[in-house]
Amino acid sequence: MSRTDTPSDLETRFKTLVQSPLRAGLLRFLAARSGDSFDLDALMAAFGRMRLDVQNCVRELVDYGVARPVGGDPARFEFVRPTVPGIGPLLDTFLEGRAAVSTEDQSPAVQRFREMIGRDEKMLVVFEWIRTAAKSDISVLILGPTGSGKELVARMIHDLSRRSNSRFQAMNCAALPDTLFESEMFGYEKGAFTGAHDRKPGRIEMANEGTLFMDEVGDLSIVAQAKLLRVLEERRFERLGGNRSISVDFRLISATNRPLDLFVRDERFREDLFYRVNAFSIRLPSLRERPVDIPVLANRFIARYCASNGLPLDAKTLSSEAVSRLQSYPWPGNIRELESTVSRAALSAPGRVIRDNDIEFLHAGVSMPVTDGPPRLPTLRDAERAHIVRVLDAVSWNKKEAARVLEISRGTLYRKIVEYSLEPETRTSRNKTPE
Repeated sequence: MSRTDTPSDLETRFKTLVQSPLRAGLLRFLAARSGDSFDLDALMAAFGRMRLDVQNCVRELVDYGVARPVGGDPARFEFVRPTVPGIGPLLDTFLEGRAAVSTEDQSPAVQRFREMIGRDEKMLVVFEWIRTAAKSDISVLILGPTGSGKELVARMIHDLSRRSNSRFQAMNCAALPDTLFESEMFGYEKGAFTGAHDRKPGRIEMANEGTLFMDEVGDLSIVAQAKLLRVLEERRFERLGGNRSISVDFRLISATNRPLDLFVRDERFREDLFYRVNAFSIRLPSLRERPVDIPVLANRFIARYCASNGLPLDAKTLSSEAVSRLQSYPWPGNIRELESTVSRAALSAPGRVIRDNDIEFLHAGVSMPVTDGPPRLPTLRDAERAHIVRVLDAVSWNKKEAARVLEISRGTLYRKIVEYSLEPETRTSRNKTPE
């Protein structure tokens, strides 16, 4: 910055600097923690933004003279009072003013999701996809293993969308038998069947002008799929026992841990419905795909446990051995299992420090990787997974033929495909599925 800038030039440059919500937020964040320094990973986690975005904004704060780098690898940054005359009053006026609270910051779902982000950029990419999806009413399909936060993502999309002031209706398709699907989905009129003493609106009707979230949509029967498809195409339905057609305007968000593309090939899921629900897809990574986040998330869950039980936030802490033990576990239950595990460890630990032997895993039989010593021999699970992949590849992913070769039922094969997160080698973009 030139010291010959006029006061009006300085003011114009400062207003331009804080016009960006991210730069303004970073400046407030650093100023509120004056004396502390933060690396890019910490700032990325705090704001849920990509590394390049944070890096560019911090560089502009440094260039203006309100932040500076301090030693370290990786580099850290801290707030600094500007030395150029005329900037101090502008900075003080800005910091004394009330920060604008965005819709994103007001949303509990967004705050909860930010706790899940950690430092891995895979989750920051998911955050950007969510922001993109929230800008329109396009149907969204959320893919991911159990416990990865699919419903939380759906609520976040709803909270950031123009429908945020209307209802968010969630239904679990896996827990809904065919006999109840129509009455639960479309509602019923009084006297439609024995026990229907009053009119009851269905989930679609209650989601009018809002969002309908269908969890485990891959578990719908073919009959239920046909009924859902008709509503999505016509945006009209009739209550069970009624004869009046009702118009609805809702946004559909679906989620599944099933390989829907494989179900389509085997005619277990309607192809036309698949394209309806899969207009925009978001894949959530499993926890084992981002092990660097496990200590970050574990500490946040421990702090939440302490707060909910009236304890100081630092009443419990993880030992380095406990952190290593957590990172060596594959987490088949993902974030939900991690939160349950660390809460149980915090409860059972007799002292302030949670030791490695205080940690008990729900899936004690899951193989743990060996970090040193001789090369690890493959487990039975590893061998089974590798053999299934070889057979599927050999028969070009024809499940009927693969089940015959493996001498197992096709249902067992489908469960193994989901359990091992198998998919064909052919990869496509995140919004397209292999044909």
